[in-house]
Amino acid sequence: MTVSTQVRLARRPEGEPGDDTFSFVEHELDELSEGQLLLRVVYLSLDPYMRGRMSDAPSYAAPVEIGGVMEGGTVCVVEQSRNPEWVPGDMVLSYSGWQTHEISDGRGLRKLDPSVVPVSTAVGVLGMPGFTAYAGLLEIGRPQPGETVVVAAATGPVGSAVGQIARVKGARAVGIAGGAEKRQALLDEFGFNVALDHRSPTFADDLKAAVPDGIDVYFENVGGHVAREVFKRMNLYGRVPLCGLVADYNATAAAEGPDRQPGFMRLILTKSLNIRGFIQSEFTKSHGRDFVRDMSGWVADGSVRYREDVVDGLQSAPSAFRGLLTGRNFGKLLVRVSADPTL
Repeated sequence: MTVSTQVRLARRPEGEPGDDTFSFVEHELDELSEGQLLLRVVYLSLDPYMRGRMSDAPSYAAPVEIGGVMEGGTVCVVEQSRNPEWVPGDMVLSYSGWQTHEISDGRGLRKLDPSVVPVSTAVGVLGMPGFTAYAGLLEIGRPQPGETVVVAAATGPVGSAVGQIARVKGARAVGIAGGAEKRQALLDEFGFNVALDHRSPTFADDLKAAVPDGIDVYFENVGGHVAREVFKRMNLYGRVPLCGLVADYNATAAAEGPDRQPGFMRLILTKSLNIRGFIQSEFTKSHGRDFVRDMSGWVADGSVRYREDVVDGLQSAPSAFRGLLTGRNFGKLLVRVSADPTL
């Protein structure tokens, strides 16, 4: 009998998810039936969208039910199989969520080849975050050679890919991150043209100096004070792929102060801005194959580099997730749930 340790949603959080938001449950799995296989989770991907799944507010996807296993992309190894298409030792991309083991019927799984790239990249630069950057920037942002692309949360898995893809396309990449270490990595590791620290007391002036010709594309991941300063610098016909607003995910009330919506709407009108919210899955059919070809090639030839921030043990997931929402991670945040057999 296999026991799966599961992290379940115990309550819907108000503000930052606390320890009482989650419960750890030991769940006995049934014996395998014909056509099934037992997966052991190796890597769990932690991503900002998970905060929305904890809420029952209207959204593009159904929330996790109270008592349900927290959702998430995973890399797993097949431990047992009664499915002829899979054998023990196969590495797979799945959506097993926050748990140590899962029984699958094989549907929705994708086999991974660890001899080509590390399997962890399947939930990172070559997975959903990388595709989010690729599709959002190229379909909505459409950067042209010589244009200026600004991206917030630029050392995260989406932001770092956005800036590097912009460089591949001949655009100028300006990254915004928090702290001197991240700022330096944008220049030395990810090849951005300019890197800014949003925590700096001179951030507004630094941004003005960094974009003397204005901003053509702003890839929005954060919101908050970063967005307010960036929008002041947008050029006529600027494009804004709206990917996320992580600065507000734990907010419990509207911000104090005057209503800025009229001024923001006026800015959209007078600058003829194209602001387009998107969910990466809507571009799978139109851009999926191109992404696999292009991003695999860019990673292979060094045009796109990536960084992973790995924490050990499923018990670390709640704390690591809270850190993700406040920018504590540096790179793609992964939980190493169990030993990686490919290393």
